[in-house]
Amino acid sequence: MSGAIAITLGDPAGIGPEIIAKAFRNAPDATRGAFVAGDVATVRRASQALAGPGQPAWPVAEIETVAEAASVPPGCIPVLQVIAPPANIVLGQISAEAGRAAGDCVVWAARAALRGEIAAIVTAPLHKEALAAAGFPYPGHTELLQAEAAAHMGRSVAEVPVRMMLANDELRTVLVSIHMSLRDAIEAVHVDGVLQTLRITHRALSHALGRAPRIGVAGLNPHAGEGGLFGSEEREIIAPAIAAARAEGIDANGPHAPDTVFMRARARHGVPDSGEFDVVIAMYHDQGLIPVKYLGVEKGVNVTLGLPLVRTSPDHGTAFDIAGTGLADASSLVEALRMARALGSA
Repeated sequence: MSGAIAITLGDPAGIGPEIIAKAFRNAPDATRGAFVAGDVATVRRASQALAGPGQPAWPVAEIETVAEAASVPPGCIPVLQVIAPPANIVLGQISAEAGRAAGDCVVWAARAALRGEIAAIVTAPLHKEALAAAGFPYPGHTELLQAEAAAHMGRSVAEVPVRMMLANDELRTVLVSIHMSLRDAIEAVHVDGVLQTLRITHRALSHALGRAPRIGVAGLNPHAGEGGLFGSEEREIIAPAIAAARAEGIDANGPHAPDTVFMRARARHGVPDSGEFDVVIAMYHDQGLIPVKYLGVEKGVNVTLGLPLVRTSPDHGTAFDIAGTGLADASSLVEALRMARALGSA
């Protein structure tokens, strides 16, 4: 397998191309051996837009193969043209053309990773509405990658369960459900789903940490149900799933009150994994993502667990409101690159 990391373009109307250019300019250690799977002209425009008055743009080097990424001189952004050049893109505007470009880049990178041609994928932000307008039947990156992996392995999507982990240097959280309404997410809390989440988390983090992770499990209801006073899901669903996981040798503990379990898991005094838990299982999207994002969006990394490939991404969106202004912060993308490299070599 090549050690190269593919960074997908993201929505060309958003901040993806800009933060990619900034990452190569500002973090040569993190971008070493990486390349952009996307559109040369889009990256070149982003690089030129970031150049100060009278300053040269960060150069873009078009490469013909993945292998060429390793030989691109320092100070260049290697780009592999993997899509038809998108036309009529307006910064900050949702369009099917932009959504198609973003989605096609992800499809190319997923297939390259599944064939073993690259070590990992780092996905720049795409816009879910633009992706839908382009005809992709997926709510986001995670589901698209899941479908590609299932097709590659000749399995149904249900046979390739995935989970979303958001992580920074202080906290990791994994979600039982991902992109669905809160009403539907509550209905998705069932024994099989919670147990499957515990299994996927245990397997992925055992590989990454080199030891079994200490898993804290959040309850669904206030005070984790308070013995059934505020809901029965903890007693009837979450606790039985934890018991089943522990019977399999998984170090799972809970359910704990959702308003305190994340504090208990948070690393202390800058020492990695010094909290009570290595990861917290959250029952739904916002329950798990708010604590991590509150600690700093610029530090957060999204990791898809359960795939037969490594995929990370920044923990923010396309930020159409500041696209093209030069204000976008590339820190989360840089952290995603560092984590992808670590996971790809684990």
